[in-house]
Amino acid sequence: MDDQPLKGQKALVTGASSGIGEGVARALGAAGAAVVVNYVAKPEAAAKIVEEIRGNGVDAVAIRGDVSKELEVEAMFAEMERTWGGIDILVNNAGLQRDAPVTEMTLEQWNTVLGVNLTGVFLCSRAAARSMIRRGTRHPISRAAGKIICISSVHEVIPWAGHVNYAASKGGVGMFMKSLAQELAPHRIRVNSVAPGAIMTPINREAWDTPGALEKLLKLIPYGRIGLPEDIGKVVAFLASDAADYIHGQTIYVDGGMTLYPEFAHGG
Repeated sequence: MDDQPLKGQKALVTGASSGIGEGVARALGAAGAAVVVNYVAKPEAAAKIVEEIRGNGVDAVAIRGDVSKELEVEAMFAEMERTWGGIDILVNNAGLQRDAPVTEMTLEQWNTVLGVNLTGVFLCSRAAARSMIRRGTRHPISRAAGKIICISSVHEVIPWAGHVNYAASKGGVGMFMKSLAQELAPHRIRVNSVAPGAIMTPINREAWDTPGALEKLLKLIPYGRIGLPEDIGKVVAFLASDAADYIHGQTIYVDGGMTLYPEFAHGG
């Protein structure tokens, strides 16, 4: 089996300076892809990840860009085009939470979450699709002209009181991905999503950072452990490879069984 199935390909991972994005960027680099580590804050963290990815013998570069801002997204993709001549793999990972009960949620909290989690996916996917369509399948690096992978959430399908902005954004990602997959299929561009469950990252530290919180969380995970960023990274690397060439328009839930309604395991 090829231990670097993505060798020679160019990837961009949004929000890659920590958490799931960092795990995905490392996994793609380990699979042989050159990786753009996108970040919006903490350039030193992004630079450290770039250095470690380069240790795999592949190229990597950090590019700052707020995915919710059109001009910054266009500038980021233009820089990638100048540096590497195009893109083979886009991973729409950047995401955030601004939690509040709906009666107290501000329009700013709503717009901030939708802007990054959903509009950012649109802006980056549009830029990537334009580049992938221009180049087409003339290069032999992959069977597809390009791969777009969205990092969604189990909250595509699990309602989440107190987080209506986040859940709405991820439900939107689910239908955006399917519609995009339908539209881009004739161009041989594959589009899929990975929907993580509870993953040990800074965004949900309160849910796992104490023994009591972890015990409560594990009641929602039939498999009995919290996920790690590398669990998501491995699945993304697979979806980006030719081994997944006939997978298109699908959401793969990587959640330890969280979507199995564990509260019904003993008769409800």
